[in-house]
Amino acid sequence: MTTGRQHGAVDRARGTARRVFYLLKPLIPRRVQIALRRALVRAQRQRHLSVWPIDPTCDGRPDGWAGWPSGKRFALVLTHDVETAVGRERCLALQDVDRESGFRSSFNFVPADYDVPDELRARIVANGGEVGVHGLHHDGKLFSSWNAFREAAARINVYLAQWGAVGFRAPAMHHDLEWIRHLDIEYDASTFDTDPFEAQPDGVGVVFPFWVPPAEGREGYVELPYTLPQDFTLFTLMQERSIDVWAGKLDWLAARGGMALLDTHPDYMDFESGSPRLEEYPVRLYREFLSYVGHRYEGQYWNALPRDVARFWKQGVVGRPAHATAAAAGGNHGGRP
Repeated sequence: MTTGRQHGAVDRARGTARRVFYLLKPLIPRRVQIALRRALVRAQRQRHLSVWPIDPTCDGRPDGWAGWPSGKRFALVLTHDVETAVGRERCLALQDVDRESGFRSSFNFVPADYDVPDELRARIVANGGEVGVHGLHHDGKLFSSWNAFREAAARINVYLAQWGAVGFRAPAMHHDLEWIRHLDIEYDASTFDTDPFEAQPDGVGVVFPFWVPPAEGREGYVELPYTLPQDFTLFTLMQERSIDVWAGKLDWLAARGGMALLDTHPDYMDFESGSPRLEEYPVRLYREFLSYVGHRYEGQYWNALPRDVARFWKQGVVGRPAHATAAAAGGNHGGRP
């Protein structure tokens, strides 16, 4: 039997390993980083077949669940994290891909790593999309200590206010749901139902949003876990060349009436150049997924922006499913008074 003390020791060791990795990461050539991560994922994938891409224990519905708006079978939420200036330059092209297929989506930007022009954000919103904040720097250090987080949170809140944004997602899906209350947000999207390949692999164990209640004088917010594998994991690290994993997980989510939330990155999409770079995959695969959703589930899904899902959830005050794990509610960062 594993004791709470043993779990704590494991969590602390993982936290230390993450901090060391992100300290050393700038010194490691990107090609070497990718090669090492591909080897690690290959070794891990067979070991995690019982919980990825589908963890059958994540299929519970929230207490008091009355269904999605207009009687839709499931919710479909498309989000895009923009990690670099290269990705920023591809945002409108990616939004066009979504719009051509009849979908709306959100874009999350890293405000201190590159310029995010007012005109770009206004264009995304005018086209029916949403803009959110994706950390402050994409360096994996946001939760390195309470003091570091508190200082970053003050700056993140400035960007949230300036942009009129209500949503946040941390870089690398690091999370501490207690600390995140210090952001002026309606929702956070830094967790997942199951993803053992993440640096902080503690999944929340549910495929629905859930409410993180107020505490310590701070407002509560809605948590939106992603439930479809990230494109970087699937196509860059695992080097998949079909949408079979996406389609299979979507079918499972639709059958259970859950939230199909996808996180993709324009940084890693090759927009028809014919010669994808090291980290890139053909945008054709993303188009195929949108086509699959649109044709197989026509009229059955609620394609909503993250803020709309959060507001729907908060209005309903559905709450957190009783069986959801508490693992993601707190981090292993230490340093908080």
